[in-house]
This record gives sequence, C-alpha cells and structure tokens, in this order.
Amino acid sequence: MALGIVLGALALYVVYVGSLMAVGPYAFGSLGLGGLAAFIPIVVYLLLAILLAVRRRTSRFGAGLLIGLGIFVLFGGGLCVGSLAQMGA
Repeated sequence: MALGIVLGALALYVVYVGSLMAVGPYAFGSLGLGGLAAFIPIVVYLLLAILLAVRRRTSRFGAGLLIGLGIFVLFGGGLCVGSLAQMGA
C-alpha cells in the first residue's frame, strides 16, 4: 500500500507540475479541449486506481493509489493557494 501511495502521488506531481514547468501554464490547452483537458490525467488515474482496488490481487496497491490521489489533492491545493496568494490574486 505504501508503494501505491508514493508512486501515485509522485506520478500526479510529475504529470501536473512537470508539464507546467516544461511547457507552461497552457500545457493541456493544446489538446483542443481547453480547461477540460487538465482533468484527463486525473480521470485516467482514478479509473486505473479503482480497477486495481477492485481486483483481489492488486487491491492494496489500488487503495494506495487512491490515497495518493488524496495526498496530491491536499498538497497540490496548498501549492496552488500558496502561489495565488503570492501573486496577490
């Protein structure tokens, strides 16, 4: 379960923070979906985590991935609010 937590949270940070650093704030807008394209990795991740959590052999890893998603939302939201507060928005 701990492996799922660490890998899950790290993978989401790499996808979101890494793409913003490499391409800029409009990284997901190039897909033609605008702001909705930013949710595609989360939806795919969530579906994969639920699928793994339902299967008996991989249920602990899937549960770890779901917990990792929660950690990503908690700390990712904190990073977002912190950067917005620094910008004065």
